[in-house]
Amino acid sequence: MPNIPITVALSEYDHVRDVLDGTVPVPGADLTVLRMPVEEIFYRFTFHREWDVSEMSFAKVVSLLSQGDDTLVPIPAFVSRMFRHSSFYVRADSDLTDPSQLAGKRVGVPEWAQTAAVYSRGILAHHHGVDLASIHWHQAGVNDRGRVEKVKLALPEGLRLTPVPDRSLSEMLLAGDLDCVLSARPPAPVSDGRFRRLFADYRAAEEDFLRRTGIFPIMHVVVLRRDLYERHRWMALNLLNALETAKDRSLARLNDVTLSYFPLPWTAERGREARDLIGGDGWPYGIEPNRATLEAFTTWAHEQGVCHRRLTPEEIFAPETRSRFKV
Repeated sequence: MPNIPITVALSEYDHVRDVLDGTVPVPGADLTVLRMPVEEIFYRFTFHREWDVSEMSFAKVVSLLSQGDDTLVPIPAFVSRMFRHSSFYVRADSDLTDPSQLAGKRVGVPEWAQTAAVYSRGILAHHHGVDLASIHWHQAGVNDRGRVEKVKLALPEGLRLTPVPDRSLSEMLLAGDLDCVLSARPPAPVSDGRFRRLFADYRAAEEDFLRRTGIFPIMHVVVLRRDLYERHRWMALNLLNALETAKDRSLARLNDVTLSYFPLPWTAERGREARDLIGGDGWPYGIEPNRATLEAFTTWAHEQGVCHRRLTPEEIFAPETRSRFKV
């Protein structure tokens, strides 16, 4: 039986590289790999479903699922994870020094349903006591004008979200029309000293957050188009297994003290510090090792109107990927 040809759009993370270049095969599949910026991947796949397997914004995935859209089949391969205390930006001359001060302020987001923004707002509401309805929210592109929401929202009553199609968040922050921006990408130009992070020591804040909550934020997941999945149900677990093998190989490179696989000093030592803090392999796939993160995110996404109903982790992912065989 010949292999099934599939098209795949994934960012070139080191932990997926061995799948993309064929070093780790997906049994039964021949891959055509598409390389493009992650924003383009999300836009084209959300609106047009142009390929078979895609990296996707976790927020957009759970939003679509909560609305009854079953055209996507996620697998619990979490290819992008980032702590988000680092994504609060203010002007360098701002008087703001603490996230609790954002109550009653004007805050910008690139999309309400951006995964990073869901986590940032959850941090504000659940860990700093800020009523999200007290903020006047603005939605616009970070550095480009005209960015739009890609999924339908169900905003809570009393929450104010104003789309601004003719300005960017960077423009508004520089002009003093916003007090803060929550964004995965920094506003430009961040390197010239006109912006700073609200959390001055964001790494310490993120490490403390992890210790207290066990949450290691999941940004992007891998999804299959439903038509591929229904024709070849085995593809979901085969793809997950291959991605997990590639991730394990990447972690082995990181841990190798004999060779410089990455162009930075002390990578093995830094990796060991992170693993000690996170526990386990440091970058777990699957539902159970990520339950605290998954449950927090689905709760916050529902509270904020990104999810139209609360989803459980089990109903998000392909059933074939929820457990493994034992010998």
